[in-house]
Amino acid sequence: MSKNIAIIGDGGWGTALGLSLLRKGHTVRLWGPFAETIERIRASGENKDFLPGVKLPPELDWTADRARAVERADVVVLAMPTKYFRTVLESFSGLIPSSARVISVAKGLDGADSRRMTEVAESLLKAGPVAALSGPSFASEVAVGAPTAVVVACRDLAKAAYFQEVFNTQRFRVYTSDDVIGVELGGTLKNVIAVGVGVCDGLGLGHNARAALITRGLAEMSRVGVALGAHPETFAGLSGMGDLVLTCTSRLSRNYTVGERMGRGEKIGDILAGMKQVAEGVENSAAANALAHRLGVPAPIAAEVDALVHQGRAPLDAVEALLGRNPRPERDR
Repeated sequence: MSKNIAIIGDGGWGTALGLSLLRKGHTVRLWGPFAETIERIRASGENKDFLPGVKLPPELDWTADRARAVERADVVVLAMPTKYFRTVLESFSGLIPSSARVISVAKGLDGADSRRMTEVAESLLKAGPVAALSGPSFASEVAVGAPTAVVVACRDLAKAAYFQEVFNTQRFRVYTSDDVIGVELGGTLKNVIAVGVGVCDGLGLGHNARAALITRGLAEMSRVGVALGAHPETFAGLSGMGDLVLTCTSRLSRNYTVGERMGRGEKIGDILAGMKQVAEGVENSAAANALAHRLGVPAPIAAEVDALVHQGRAPLDAVEALLGRNPRPERDR
């Protein structure tokens, strides 16, 4: 079932998925916004900015031409950072074939109104439903074929099964779900929690504190998701607990690393200035906090991460604010 795959986004995640899809026998074309960057990748056979050290085969096609990127595409993969998601997708207006099936692999919320990426895509493309792929998956490991399991969610389960067939390999196992809300929010909110866990570790507060933040972070993710209509069991799965544990326990996680450096005393502006890749938890903490407020759902970790990265709160003050909250039952009633 070879397909023509267009991947919009030349970052590490888009590149890694392109390699996985190419290994399965699909024709893969990746788009990036800067022609000079695309030419450098093509000439060197390496995406040095976002996936250094991974050799890229010549069969992986690269272009900065929007029309060429999606020409005759059977599948369009939206792999841009959420900060640029809307703007980039608007620039493809009228170019994506109406017959193409669209899937978002971006993990985040729209900064303007806290909408999920599939909602943004469906509104801009005037088509749907758009599927979402998420789960515990570092790009560097997917790129070299390390065993990975993810989930594809779509309101139309037949379409989810279609994407499962497109993406699934011996080393990239794909499950299906109809809970798009839960899958997308899990992939989004775990990045925010990971920043907080990194701060905790950077402060040297110990394993107990880390475990508490991860556990309460999972409860917070589930609370927000259920309020939006997600299924609570989704947050015990790959896109919830699975991705949360991965992102909160490895320095391969940009979000965790940003938090850890903040906990050690570095300023957020200095940290971000030295990063080529996007730490989605930093970008999305404000949107996640705003979403929780709109829903009337307590999300104290997201609130403190937002205060840390956007309002200048000191890391230790944020931790003390969390610890000083009124005692409550563990399980919501």
